[in-house]
Amino acid sequence: MRSDFAAFILTHGRADRVLTHRSLRRQGYTGRIVIVCDDEDPTLEDYRARFDEVVVFDKRAVAQRIDEGDNFNDRRAIIYARNACFDIARDLGLRYFMQLDDDYTGFSHKRTPGDTYGDWRVRDLDGVFAAMLEFFEATPRLRSLAMAQGGDYIGAGVSGNWKRVLRKCMNSFLCAVDRPFQFVGRINEDVNTYTTLGSRGELFLMTMHVGLQQLTTQSNPGGMTELYLSSGTYVKSFYTVMYQPSSVRVALYPPTLSGQARLHHTVNWQHTVPVILAEQWRKPRP
Repeated sequence: MRSDFAAFILTHGRADRVLTHRSLRRQGYTGRIVIVCDDEDPTLEDYRARFDEVVVFDKRAVAQRIDEGDNFNDRRAIIYARNACFDIARDLGLRYFMQLDDDYTGFSHKRTPGDTYGDWRVRDLDGVFAAMLEFFEATPRLRSLAMAQGGDYIGAGVSGNWKRVLRKCMNSFLCAVDRPFQFVGRINEDVNTYTTLGSRGELFLMTMHVGLQQLTTQSNPGGMTELYLSSGTYVKSFYTVMYQPSSVRVALYPPTLSGQARLHHTVNWQHTVPVILAEQWRKPRP
């Protein structure tokens, strides 16, 4: 794996359950792994004892220079680590980095060599990251590129979304030191960011060719689990409505397999990001 790139695992309070580190190594990633922790984590020594490279950032200092979207003074959120990563990467002499949560159980290809929809285990993550970097470098306007999550594939076999690159960017973020941006909003920071900056012409994308698997939401103690349990999905989704009220709303989604309906954000993409008009609509030149 190239020396100017590293995988950053953002984690807090669960040094014994950093599943992503194991998944990376098992599935063929040979490059540098940096564990990113904050100085308010009481388990820092556990991380240092378990991992070769642990970088600790000043959480309060980051909070003072970003837009949290509220005045709650509750810093149990990943937004601080996300924003700190750009400075960390620069200090480490890196050019590119991939932000990863700590609860990934695996990575899968979703597009088969025969150009059909499927699911099979990635065995060469070095190759996957290299391909993503090649695409990133060839797209100068791109701010970040993400891998898809499980929910992105619901209905994908019928809709054909598995063949596409989508105009969203969540959970995992391939970033460059020389293309910095600020994550905003203490909760739902990924959606807040790609909709707000997307409305200003910035480009955030998600490849559907590779997907990541995670533990069930809120099932893994530590991290942001307690914050989500205390505030709920309703509050989480409304952060994005505050940032992008012209194109994001909260809607009641149909019941899940557990029989529970849920409130969640929904994005109207026609009103969120600039689009390229067909040539027929171009105004006549004077």
